[in-house]
Amino acid sequence: METLPIKIYDNTLRDGEQQAGLFFPYSTKHQLAHLIAKTGIDGLDIMPCVSEQEMALTKTLIAEGFDEWLTAATLMNKQFIDQAKDCGIKRIAMIFALSDRLMFLRDPQIRKMSEFTGKTIDDDIPATVIDKIRQNAIETVVENLHYATQVAGLRVDLAAEDSSRADFDFLVQCIRSFSPYIENFILCDTVGVLTPEQSHIWVKDLIQSTTSVTFGLHYHNDRGMALENTLQSIIAGASLITGTFCGIGERAGNVAMEQVLNGLRVRFGIELAGINYDAIASVTNYIEQLGVRPAPPYSRAAQRHETGVHVNSLLSDPKSYDAFAHSTIDIIFGKWSGASNFQYLFEKQLHNPQPRAQYEQMRSTIKSLATEQERYFTATEVLELWKNGAFK
Repeated sequence: METLPIKIYDNTLRDGEQQAGLFFPYSTKHQLAHLIAKTGIDGLDIMPCVSEQEMALTKTLIAEGFDEWLTAATLMNKQFIDQAKDCGIKRIAMIFALSDRLMFLRDPQIRKMSEFTGKTIDDDIPATVIDKIRQNAIETVVENLHYATQVAGLRVDLAAEDSSRADFDFLVQCIRSFSPYIENFILCDTVGVLTPEQSHIWVKDLIQSTTSVTFGLHYHNDRGMALENTLQSIIAGASLITGTFCGIGERAGNVAMEQVLNGLRVRFGIELAGINYDAIASVTNYIEQLGVRPAPPYSRAAQRHETGVHVNSLLSDPKSYDAFAHSTIDIIFGKWSGASNFQYLFEKQLHNPQPRAQYEQMRSTIKSLATEQERYFTATEVLELWKNGAFK
């Protein structure tokens, strides 16, 4: 059987827990980290900026000797870079969207311009504006990559959010601009729009168009093709895989790590160097015993959203985190929520706008309650808390 030096980074404790309605207590995440470590994968993804509990878990795992194994997922902000470093992290994966759709929604200059209020990339946006947004994005990322590597002294990967919907030539430009600072460029099929045929061609073309960069994969399962997309991308030349055990994660979940590892082995006769295949079942069995399953592709459950960053984009563009035009978005509230979750509820669904400060207070309260009670809250429960004065 052929052995390949493909690296595996697990996202179960970060992107996996971002599955709408899922909450892993501290003890569960700690146990999962140790079980996952026994599989021999190369790294584990965690997000210390989410809460004090996540920071505490990060510090505990580092104290237990996992400092070379942990990767902190961070947004493109020096504050989060510093926070990760203060926890003892040595490697970070910086997340930044590179599709025109998401960059248009998030560009700080565009957000201040009244002529673009309420518009999306599908409207008649001048080419000069799109060019400016792209240039702003490159400058922002390079500035933060320079800070993370040269000032903070961290090892860095770049997770290119929604890169499967990015302009190909712009993506190549980004890879060339970022490669001096990063170890891996992680291609993200954030809303699961790729097909196996597209995945193979896309990765192969990117490899042929760039040099001096290692490509990783982060594929979601919205259309039920994440496994085949990942396998085809590996065959095309990608050399790093990220995913979650049991395929848990946002909407219809991430690619299932156990399926990738065993799929390469059974289908192509490829084993990955360093993997303890006998230890995989201990992880999947533990998750199954918790009663955790990903939402099936195309299902109503796969249309639920909890993560604040995503909901904030959905406020302006329903296509930002949803690949299906017929979907009915359902917002829930928990540890991963932002003020935008409450804004969506009150403005999009109830048509009863509240002051921004009220949304911020609601977010703070719900994050605390979710951590204390180890649960999420439905819109009905949030409204009941609001009526009872819990957010004052």
